[in-house]
Amino acid sequence: MATKTSQNYTGYVVFISLLFDLLAFTMILPLFPSLLDYYKHNDSGGLYQWLEEHISVFQKLIGVPDKFNGVLFGGILGSLFSFLQFASSPILGGISDVYGRKPVMIICLVGILSSYIIWSKATTFSLFVWARIIGGLSKGNVSLSMAIVSDVYAPEKRGRGMAMIGIAFSVGFVFGPMIGASFAKWSHSQKGDWFVQPALLAVFLTVINIIFVSFAFKESLPKKNRASSVAGKLSEAFTYINVIDLFKFKLLDGVVSSDHIKKLRTLGSVYFIYLFLYSGLEFTLTFLTHNKFGYTSMQQGYMFFCIGITMAFLQGGWVRRIPPVHTAKTATLGLLLIVPSFICVGMAESAPLFFFGLFLYAVSTSIVVPCMTTLVSHYGSDAHKGKAMGTFRSLGALARAIGPVFASILYWSVGPKITYSIGGILLLQPWFLLKRTLKDTKEKI
Repeated sequence: MATKTSQNYTGYVVFISLLFDLLAFTMILPLFPSLLDYYKHNDSGGLYQWLEEHISVFQKLIGVPDKFNGVLFGGILGSLFSFLQFASSPILGGISDVYGRKPVMIICLVGILSSYIIWSKATTFSLFVWARIIGGLSKGNVSLSMAIVSDVYAPEKRGRGMAMIGIAFSVGFVFGPMIGASFAKWSHSQKGDWFVQPALLAVFLTVINIIFVSFAFKESLPKKNRASSVAGKLSEAFTYINVIDLFKFKLLDGVVSSDHIKKLRTLGSVYFIYLFLYSGLEFTLTFLTHNKFGYTSMQQGYMFFCIGITMAFLQGGWVRRIPPVHTAKTATLGLLLIVPSFICVGMAESAPLFFFGLFLYAVSTSIVVPCMTTLVSHYGSDAHKGKAMGTFRSLGALARAIGPVFASILYWSVGPKITYSIGGILLLQPWFLLKRTLKDTKEKI
């Protein structure tokens, strides 16, 4: 295990690299509705028009407005990106177990750079789709960052490294959307396509990231600790992609007690259902504000900024100080708060109700994932916690891969009010499941 100085150095390198990556990645979030509007009006004869022609029969049959088409296509793109990330991350992680973290990390960043370069040239919808495909396949750097933290930190100190990753996410999701929206607003006054400037900024940040990792990151996995067989690691990686094996926590069969396996399966199911519903409604939020309230990219950026600041304040000031005995109760509270949050957002016709829903959304989001992750971390020995957490994260990634497309289809079919109301009511299921499980087992962790 690395020395304390080396741990701190590597932790800061991971933090800075992830921050560069997340600032670039999150810039597109408030721009998505405007981007799809752009392709609707400027991709004549291209993929966007072809897709509209092929859904027109169903659209007329159920009376869907044209403005909702962007939500449908956006949801498909969102799910495609997340699914490719879900499928590629375990494989890239397995390869890094054999050849080292640094070369695979640089390959991921080069792939991400390629996706941003294509985005900057994407005057057609088909090019933009290719950019998202390459970006999704290359997004293994986040799971690699977690592997690096596991390499250099002792199990009892690993929480500190993971906290650095959490802080990078918080900062990235606070400032990235604002930066992207600001550049989009400025570039509207310039010649050429307005999205080029945000895309070029993402290119610039990623180039800096590649240079930084190349020179600052010292390989965290010594050759003596590397796996010898690529085939063996890839076989394990495919277990993280096999849906049935994921829900069964198959990697822990025979190494964790059957009682703990049962509890992990319940927690995994709760987490999957929650993120499946949550991620779908979360993804359509920018389209809701764009269609219902006429939000510009800049207003979308302010919205994400306020959500991010609220989450960072709560996580930094309260959530990280929650005593272990209260973690389960706090998780159930977070699961319950998301229900009225989405109902308020979906039903809102004025700002006060909408902002109240967003506040509940930020509070719930700041609670659920950290607390659920902490609950899972209590199961298994130190030698097997990695597999438990890896399976848990893969279930979340799978949920995020299919949630957006389902929510977008529902939004496209019946509109935001019914979609958000149905989603909010269905979110009672994971709350009820966790509450019942904790009551039955008298779980106090």
